[in-house]
Amino acid sequence: MEERFFAAFIHCFFIALGVILGGSVIGSIGDFATGEAPLSSMTRIADRLRIWAIVAAIGGTFDAIANVERGLLDGSTFDLVKQVLLIISAMGGVKVGITIIEWLTEKGMS
Repeated sequence: MEERFFAAFIHCFFIALGVILGGSVIGSIGDFATGEAPLSSMTRIADRLRIWAIVAAIGGTFDAIANVERGLLDGSTFDLVKQVLLIISAMGGVKVGITIIEWLTEKGMS
């Protein structure tokens, strides 16, 4: 695998992480402005942003679908494997982001 792929792999992780952290923190300001508890809404907002963080991290759905299609129909399994690894990287960023939000709001502690 080329070095450019590893950069994209790392970027996907941190873009997904940033969408979860930034979206839930900034989104909870709306609850604060309306007089509700912002910490209780951060986990709920982070859960809602899961799929959108993955889509944002892999660069939109059309490129990902085109790469998967090329991998399945044209027999280019290398493109398919790269796309799956990018999605897994984004899912890892989402998981880390949600874990941090749960840690900050103390919801994940039992």
